[in-house]
Amino acid sequence: MGCCCSLDCFVYFVLSIALAFMAVSTTLPPPPDSNITKPNVRPLSHRDPLSLNASQALRQSNFKAISTLLHISPEIFLSSSSPNTTLFAIDDSSLFNTSSLPPLFLKQLLQYHTLPLRLPMKDLLEKPQGTCLPTLLRHKSVQISTVDKESRTAEVNHVMISHPDMFLGDSLVIHGVLGPFSPLQPHMDHIPHSSLCQSDTNKTILEEEEEAVPVKIDWTRIIQLLSSNGFVPFAIGLHSVLNRIIADQHKNLTGITILATPSLVSLSSASPLLYEVMRRHIIAQRLTNKEVASMPDKALLKTLDPYQDLIITRTSVVNSSSQRLMISGVEIVAPDMFSSSNFVIHGISHTL
Repeated sequence: MGCCCSLDCFVYFVLSIALAFMAVSTTLPPPPDSNITKPNVRPLSHRDPLSLNASQALRQSNFKAISTLLHISPEIFLSSSSPNTTLFAIDDSSLFNTSSLPPLFLKQLLQYHTLPLRLPMKDLLEKPQGTCLPTLLRHKSVQISTVDKESRTAEVNHVMISHPDMFLGDSLVIHGVLGPFSPLQPHMDHIPHSSLCQSDTNKTILEEEEEAVPVKIDWTRIIQLLSSNGFVPFAIGLHSVLNRIIADQHKNLTGITILATPSLVSLSSASPLLYEVMRRHIIAQRLTNKEVASMPDKALLKTLDPYQDLIITRTSVVNSSSQRLMISGVEIVAPDMFSSSNFVIHGISHTL
């Protein structure tokens, strides 16, 4: 590869990241209403003045990669449960080292640096050292590792906040940091486990997960039922990634709901996206059709993919007063096809 000046390389790098995110978003489209989970959560767009002003502030401070991503794909930095966001922007020199990492991991990395709350520097300095802060990356928190009120400096996960209050909006705060909150290695595909916020004495300031008794899911029977009832491609896909699903499933899994489609669009058992797609079709709890129908509009359903929830919506039926129940824009066409004490299988119209 020939050499290039630093500016040309930077432009190429930023465009590569942006196009990678756009490609992933096109391949795995988000639910139509995924940014409308609560009435008071106003989604950003690349034309939103808040997004434009924040991107401009980042660019003026030479955080050009994050500036470009916030401008092109602001949804990456949005919370499904809060209208507020605090972003810890990684400096460009650290992001140059991520060119070998897959786009899905880069999305996780950015979510790991985003909090579903508004935390300007003056409020952050009032937090006790060791406070854990929830991030947009499910089950992952970051820790305020150092606080010095006298010098008005702080570190998160032992990384210095170099540009405090780079942008202060009513619902968006951006701080610049000297590097990523997690060490980066070539070919990583997930944020590694951290010991900083795992003990019982380090609860996050927003959430404390309930413990549940795990059960053994009868995956073999699920695959057999799918195979013998017209869902062969889905059964083959599930069987192809089953070992990874079993290895990664949550310890508190008490049941599952399978959303089975007759075909997997443009995906073969060798596709690297198959694992992500299959996990998105498995809800991390047992839900009958009656239980799903009883949930309010815009309710979120947790899947085995910790970075992708499903959303319940309802659409009006033409020439009728009734409404059609949808899960992330897809209709349940065969409810409660099969059921046991730890799983339910629903047939859906097409791939999520």
